[in-house]
Order: sequence, then structure tokens, then C-alpha cells
Amino acid sequence: MGDTDRTRWDAAYIDRDAAPTPALPTVFVGYKDLFPRRGTALEIACGAGGAAVWLAQRGLDVHAVDVSGIAIGQARVLAEQHGVTARFDTVDLDGGLPPGDPADVVLCHKFREPDLFADLSARLKPGGLLAICVLSEVGASPGRFRAVAGELRSAFAGLDELAAGEGDGQAWLLARRR
Repeated sequence: MGDTDRTRWDAAYIDRDAAPTPALPTVFVGYKDLFPRRGTALEIACGAGGAAVWLAQRGLDVHAVDVSGIAIGQARVLAEQHGVTARFDTVDLDGGLPPGDPADVVLCHKFREPDLFADLSARLKPGGLLAICVLSEVGASPGRFRAVAGELRSAFAGLDELAAGEGDGQAWLLARRR
């Protein structure tokens, strides 16, 4: 991502007035029972921490990363306000995923970097849950940051698909590592 992306995302978060509500991203709400109540979670591109704090409230030991130091600061405040502990780090994912042990959950919402797809799968413990949602060309205009039809299913074919969808400009997948 580099300094340009960091600067752009810092500017986007510094102008936000309201803290997010701890919550699972809307696309996954109907599947919340698939998310474990203990273990470890890694959230990629966590933003201001709404999903990370929800995972921590659920009982998971959470490590969440984002390129924006402003967003990470907001996420730390959100966790403190809700009485949970989570590890939040500013990470530029151009260098790959941060080091760490395999996780019971890997969550990635509205961040697409195909070069990291294999690493996301590899970061899962056996039986671990991948929850990924990206912008998509399906139902929207093509774009540099949008997935093509079938991209997630193809990229994560080595996992057991639990649920998936495409349309209205987004693609999402819930899958387990064998």
C-alpha cells in the first residue's frame, strides 16, 4: 500500500465523527453462529475496529491490523470503551500478513489483495473459519479493486465452502480449512 494509501486512509478516518458499533459486518450477520466463541482471530483491514471488538466480545483473542494509524487508534479506544482487550497494529500489507500463529478465524471485509489469498488460507488452523467480503464487478462497474465473477470461490477452492454470494457490487465467502 505504501505511504500514499496510508495518508489517504488516515484522512478518511480522521474525518469520521462517530465511533462504530461493535458488530459483525452485515453480510455475515445471518451466519454469526458459525463464528466460534473462543480461540484466536485475525482481522485484516480492521478500520476503526467494529468487527474486531465484536469478535473480542464474543470471547476470541483478537489481533487486528490496518494501514491507517488513525483507524488503529480509534479501534483501541473502541475496545477500551467496550471493556475488551484486543491487539491492534498498524501494518502495511504490501509486505504480506503480519507474523503470527494460525487462527481460528480470519476476517477480511472490504479489502482485496489477491496476492494475500494463499496466505489467508494458510493462516487458518484446521477447522478455522475464513470470512471474506470484497468489492465485486458483479452488479457494479469494473474497477481495479473489484473482484471478477467467481474470484473468491476459485481463490479459496481448497477450503470447504459454507456460504457465498455475489451481486450488488460485492462478493463474499465463508469457508473452513479442512
